[in-house]
Amino acid sequence: MDFINKDIQDYSASHTTQASELLEKIDRETHLNVLRPRMLSGHVQGRILSMLSHMIRPKRVLEIGTYTGYSALCMAEGLDSKGELVTIDINEELEPLVQKYFDESPYTDQLKYLIGDAMQLIPTLNEKFDLVFIDADKVNYSNYFDLVINKVTQGGFIIADNILWSGKVTSTPKANDKDTKALIEFNQKVHEDSRVENVLMAVRDGLMILRVL
Repeated sequence: MDFINKDIQDYSASHTTQASELLEKIDRETHLNVLRPRMLSGHVQGRILSMLSHMIRPKRVLEIGTYTGYSALCMAEGLDSKGELVTIDINEELEPLVQKYFDESPYTDQLKYLIGDAMQLIPTLNEKFDLVFIDADKVNYSNYFDLVINKVTQGGFIIADNILWSGKVTSTPKANDKDTKALIEFNQKVHEDSRVENVLMAVRDGLMILRVL
């Protein structure tokens, strides 16, 4: 994931507003105690998610892929005062830890944490979302997009993480693992979809931001 110049990353982080004590705790404890801590959004990306959420002021947010709750709490910072964030994850082993973090946050009453297969749970959500964050299994990114596109309000946003996949999406010849293939196909698919406009941000592991037209 660290394919962007480290000095640039460090400079960017040092000139980015500090995260809350709870978020710093989640970051620290995730790296100490949880497998694959690189899955955590981290400081700069977390502040970007918070900033975008503050700009959008969403009433409804859907997150696909909770992990340890860091990104959910970042986006919750910008929620409308009566808004709700629904976050889905398939890893039930992390549920007690994540719920503890959510209960410690000032947004606990605005968070709805669902454990299960997002492919099955998303169709049961009969509501519209102003912001959707996709950060789960890469092979299903296109499927998640198909499931949520009609659940996003006009002018709403979809953000997809890990779009550059440690730079593998640009490798020559293209990497042939299933995750890289899926992300290359997703990037092209949404880029050619007339229902959205998109910008790919070379931040951390890549963020694709889509605005639903």
